[in-house]
Order: sequence, then structure tokens, then C-alpha cells
Amino acid sequence: MFALVAEETVVDLDQALWQVWKAMEVPEGFRAELIEGAIEMSPTGGTRHFSVNRRVLRALHDHLRGSGWGPANDGNVIHGLKVAIPDVFVVPDDVDGIEHPEGLGVLASGVALVVETVSPGSESRRRDLVLKHRAYATAGIPVYVIIDDYDDGGAVTVLTGPEPERGAYARSERTPYGEDAVIPEGPAKGFAIGPGITGERRG
Repeated sequence: MFALVAEETVVDLDQALWQVWKAMEVPEGFRAELIEGAIEMSPTGGTRHFSVNRRVLRALHDHLRGSGWGPANDGNVIHGLKVAIPDVFVVPDDVDGIEHPEGLGVLASGVALVVETVSPGSESRRRDLVLKHRAYATAGIPVYVIIDDYDDGGAVTVLTGPEPERGAYARSERTPYGEDAVIPEGPAKGFAIGPGITGERRG
């Protein structure tokens, strides 16, 4: 008499998704992020989105000149097997020490600040306000800035005090468009996001 024994195959979903993400050929005009057990595909932003991010990038470059830190954009920020692509982020000028071992981007542990400019649509808002909030806090990134045209005429929210085990930030400061939102800590301390970057209140 023979007994048939079925071998149980255990699949590590995070590892499987990581391998799929690495092998993906992302169409031009799109980005692929690996957040909360899913590959999030989203189009790059329109003219308004691009213009705001470009102003943030230029202003941060001026603010950080000579500090040993600088802004970057549209690169992979990696924490474990998770990948986010912030609109703008701040890293050391010498990124060799925080380069991912496979050369796929930079390690979140070396990122001082991330900025997301919210695109229209419920999925875009959920990605920046919920999913990326958790992802950046879990990764321990010290400062997360959200520029949101759709928050009651426009607002900049600065989140600080990441609590990785909770996946949330301890402190949140919301500043309406027309006023300066000031970064309170880190290499970009004192950097202001005001009307010169966002424009005045909308609608």
C-alpha cells in the first residue's frame, strides 16, 4: 500500500512581488511602486503636478547648498521589500552609503525628507494620504510633506515623528496655501513651502 504525500509549497508574497517588480518593464509615463502587498501603477503627474515639484526641487537645492545634502526626484526609495517613488526627496550628496545592495535605488534609512504632491482622483489621494503615510512612517523617514491642491483650497501638511511599529506619524502640521509651511527639523530645517511654490489658495 502506498501513501501519497502532498508537498506543501509556501509562497512568500512579499518576495514574489519583489521579484515581479524587479522584472517589470514599466511603460513610459508610468511608475511602479511596491506598497502594502501590491504593485501600485500610476501615471506621472500633469503640468500642475510637474510644475509644483520642479519649484520644490529648485528651492530645496538652493536651501541645502553646501550642507552635504541635496534633493532628488523620481527615484526608488527602498525599505525591505517595499518600494516608493516620492515626487521629491532629500538624501546625502554622497549616496554610496545608502545605495541599495542591488543598485535599485536608495535605502529609506538614509532619506531625511519626502514630498508628495497629490494628484486628482480618489485613488491618488488614498495612495498619498493613507498608503504612503503608513509606508514612510514604517520606514522611519523623519519628515513627510504632502502638498494637496484638493484640501479645502489647498494645504501643505508636514508630518514628523515617525512611529514605525504603528505605521503613523506622531505630529502633523497643516498650513493652508497662502502661508508658509516650514520644515521643523533635519537637513531641510527652516525650508519654507509657500505661495512661491504652491500658488495662492485655489477655488
